[in-house]
Amino acid sequence: QVQLVESGGGLVQPGGSLRLSCAASLNIFRLYTMAWYRQSPGKQRELVAAITSGGSTNYADSVKGRSTISRDNTRNTVLLEMNSLNLEDTAVYYCNANTNSPILGRRESWGQGTQVTVSS
Repeated sequence: QVQLVESGGGLVQPGGSLRLSCAASLNIFRLYTMAWYRQSPGKQRELVAAITSGGSTNYADSVKGRSTISRDNTRNTVLLEMNSLNLEDTAVYYCNANTNSPILGRRESWGQGTQVTVSS
């Protein structure tokens, strides 16, 4: 059973930083695109950042320049580091894994989410 477990959420002051981690129990982790999404109350879930199996990254415009997504294929983990946090960053952050590879076919998994609250 595929499992994604997020950690690192919590209460952060405006202007502060956070580091989210996602530990994945995935067969052939390196074949997955890993991503972070977030969802605020009353809003749709949105992509925050993604990193492909080849290491290419993309970011939402709202976090570009102040966020870094990285992966460690030896530890099956993906990290999201964000700084200069503001109130609009308050959300539940979800880890996502997806692939459409010849070996694994099409697969997608979600973590349970971790709450990030930006407040003074």
